[in-house]
Amino acid sequence: MVLPVVAYGHPVLRKKTLEIDKDYPDLDSFINDMWETMYYSNGIGMAANQMNRSIRIFIVNASSYYDNIESKNLKKVFINPEVIYKQGEKILQNEGCLSIPGITEDVERYEQVRINYYDQDWNFHDKWYDGIMGHIIQHEYDHLEGVLFTDKLSPLRKTMISKRLSNISK
Repeated sequence: MVLPVVAYGHPVLRKKTLEIDKDYPDLDSFINDMWETMYYSNGIGMAANQMNRSIRIFIVNASSYYDNIESKNLKKVFINPEVIYKQGEKILQNEGCLSIPGITEDVERYEQVRINYYDQDWNFHDKWYDGIMGHIIQHEYDHLEGVLFTDKLSPLRKTMISKRLSNISK
């Protein structure tokens, strides 16, 4: 089921999310709703707090960025993720956000990220990601920490988009 996406200005987007366990009620159904909502909204990632649930889950599907999808496993569920390490140069990439519609900005993120997480079947993973997948993961992980991509902009850029952000929050 497609659910509403929480917009910029909603307090849930600024709270650090909470870990869950295997007994979280209707988890599989909620994750399916996240996928439907993300695809309906033309997104490539979504965090649970964007759907008004302050829990540590995000989803990513970066397959649209690659020609040879068969060689990539780019559709993933991250439960209780923890970024362990970031390294490499900072890469500038244009970002948008389903909770901040109509605004995109260039954001610097590390080239590589190491993250621990559980998948939907509660298998533990400790993996490095880079490229667009690493960039998206860092964006979605920030959501779980209560950080939005607009927080990473220069004061000048923030000032330039402040009226548009204010309109979204209304």
